[in-house]
Amino acid sequence: MDTSRQRSRRIRRASAVAGCVAALGLLPSAALATPGSGVTATVLAKGTTAEGLKIKTKGRTDVVVRTITIAPGGETGWHYHQGPLIAVVQAGTLTRTLADCSVERSSAGQSFVEPDGARKVHNGRNLGTVPVVLYVTYLVPEGAALSVDAADPGCP
Repeated sequence: MDTSRQRSRRIRRASAVAGCVAALGLLPSAALATPGSGVTATVLAKGTTAEGLKIKTKGRTDVVVRTITIAPGGETGWHYHQGPLIAVVQAGTLTRTLADCSVERSSAGQSFVEPDGARKVHNGRNLGTVPVVLYVTYLVPEGAALSVDAADPGCP
């Protein structure tokens, strides 16, 4: 026969398990991420500063320069960056859909800056017939990923 103490312990344990299961449902899932397609990237140069740059990073900052090519019909998938980046469009036209569902287009010879943070998700697409070629410089905390997959915020 259960004592009231044993019963109370089982109820607390069951409540804790139920709470953990419910909390897991609130976490972003990799299944919600939108994978990219038709994208290739090559690191051209990489270095780490001796001190943090004034870009919200404490400690050292990785500076990475890459060329990114997006084939016609390709896209980056929804993602964000852990540090700001500056990009120059060398060829083609990049169409970026931003977190607020606004759309920005950048053509060859133009540049743009992408701010950092999970609230700044975006998806880059090549809606043209020629490859989009970008030269991108990232400024991220030392050891941080250059991009983090994110869920589509519900843009059409």
